[in-house]
Amino acid sequence: MIKNPEFDDIRPYYNDEVVPVIQRLLENVQFRDIMNGLFSVNEWKQVEPALRSFTNQRDFQHFLIKGLVFDLLNKTSSCATCKGWENISKNNAYTYISNHRDIVLDAAILSSLLAENDFETVEIAIGDNLLLTDWIKDLVRLNKSFIVKRNVSRRQMLETSMHLSKYIHFTIREKNQSIWIAQREGRAKDSNDRTQESVLKMLAMGGEQSFLKNLVELNLTPLAFSYEYDPCDYLKAKEFQQKREDSGFKKTQDDDLLNMRTGLFGYKGRIHLQIGQSINSLLLRLDDSSGRNELVTQVASIIDKEIFRNYNFYPVNYIAYDRLWGNNRFQDKYTTDDIENFERYIRQQVDKIDLQGKDIPYLTEKMKEMYAYPVRNFLEL
Repeated sequence: MIKNPEFDDIRPYYNDEVVPVIQRLLENVQFRDIMNGLFSVNEWKQVEPALRSFTNQRDFQHFLIKGLVFDLLNKTSSCATCKGWENISKNNAYTYISNHRDIVLDAAILSSLLAENDFETVEIAIGDNLLLTDWIKDLVRLNKSFIVKRNVSRRQMLETSMHLSKYIHFTIREKNQSIWIAQREGRAKDSNDRTQESVLKMLAMGGEQSFLKNLVELNLTPLAFSYEYDPCDYLKAKEFQQKREDSGFKKTQDDDLLNMRTGLFGYKGRIHLQIGQSINSLLLRLDDSSGRNELVTQVASIIDKEIFRNYNFYPVNYIAYDRLWGNNRFQDKYTTDDIENFERYIRQQVDKIDLQGKDIPYLTEKMKEMYAYPVRNFLEL
């Protein structure tokens, strides 16, 4: 394992740190409470000694995390599929850049599917705003996550971004280790997935060549996550109304925890992950002498289009699009029963929203947008 003390503040744990970290977790009351909720008493009697036996990240991920993720998907989805394996090689490192549907599950699903297919799991970029307790921080770093520092001053932002970018380049170039990062900070609440240009600027900072060559070094590979149902849709709609009425509204830690819990344990229907191709060949066609801002816009557009073309659609997506913008364009993609089920689902989700002055038409429209935007974006191609 290649070590570099320069990145000790943000890197995942090393294998020689696994045993004491697991011991810390097992001594934490909150962690044990979570485990007691996931396992029966008899199951925990088998899991705990296994957990104590792990001495490296690979065993921790392959024999605990992967099983937990697949078990969770069996309980909260009707199926989870993945295509595009022919686009990646076990010998290469990739910067998987994807749309972002679920706070926790997106990267967990990717890593578990990679492990199941004998690929190396990814290191995961995670914002420090989600590391609400010391035990959560321990758990995610044990699960190969590195920390994106967001709670810093404007003055510190440049230095922090450079530090993060250098770590990403070090991980791809020196460790030959793939990573996962979302295309934007936080989820696209309306599912209008657009690559945040500041993310691309950050990714390029840590290289030693031109902007384009620095991105080529990272081997950017877009992924598209498609969830039939988003269990957090009503929470996102609620946040839209809160921000409409108070431009300074910000979620609390309790809000973040509720979103994580709802995303994990809520019903998701069908899930599909499509692995795209590396965009290096597309980047090399761009004019490296163009201004950086122009190049950033062009690269963002390339990534967006690769994600758009790899969406997987369900009847709910076509119905939502037709209801908002499509004038029954896709009526052959769904049935009358599909329409009734979707409208009932939307009403039930809106009913869960607890707001004074609840604007039901606005909330309904916002929820339908979440299911319609992927179709709208695909049509742009």
